[in-house]
Amino acid sequence: MRKLPYSLLAALAASALAVPVTASALPADVTAGQCVAGGGMIVISAVGDGSQGYTKRCTGGVHDGQTAL
Repeated sequence: MRKLPYSLLAALAASALAVPVTASALPADVTAGQCVAGGGMIVISAVGDGSQGYTKRCTGGVHDGQTAL
């Protein structure tokens, strides 16, 4: 069996990492526990000046970018 050159393996790995995950593969909302268990952390941001509420997003980990409930 022929071995692939290192540069070809590196290019294949880079292209696999660059492919975005489709929205259908990601959950719509995750709980805070799921976010943390998936390796992420919850970022709480004020909407406007804060009088309109707050948003909670999971950043990092498996559920990156998803709304945290």
